[in-house]
Amino acid sequence: MTKKASAKPTPKTPAKAAAKAAPKSRAKKEAVAKKAITKKAVKSRELPIDALSHSADETVLDRLYDVVLSRKGTDPSLSHSSRLLSRGTYKIAQKFGEEAVECVIEAVAGRKDLLVGESADVLYHLIVLWVDAGVTPDEIWAELRRREGTSGIAEKASRPKETLPK
Repeated sequence: MTKKASAKPTPKTPAKAAAKAAPKSRAKKEAVAKKAITKKAVKSRELPIDALSHSADETVLDRLYDVVLSRKGTDPSLSHSSRLLSRGTYKIAQKFGEEAVECVIEAVAGRKDLLVGESADVLYHLIVLWVDAGVTPDEIWAELRRREGTSGIAEKASRPKETLPK
């Protein structure tokens, strides 16, 4: 009796093909996934190629801000950042809120791996909101430095009290 060879369908996209052929170790799988994401980001023009030569350190948010800022006023069909910025503050804030809720859901569910991804989404959409509002990372970093070393309770108590109109 001859065994019939099963014809497995071939993946239709390079990313699927890479995933199918990916090595089994977790570190290698993550490296393959990161490389696919990086190639996709460069191909979609979301990240400039030179941004990829930097490591993910404390300046990554500054670099991301620069990329998003460079997309302001450009063709919305070429960039997700440009598309968000062209839709206005309301839609940007709505998207930021959606991502924040997804982040909270993953935290409450205890899914650390998904929390990491959602946290990155929150930071990205917060930066889009900053660009839209004309806020720079340096303003945020200065405020964080001002608060550094002050307890959260003391810092909150030092804020002016808001009174609601009667």
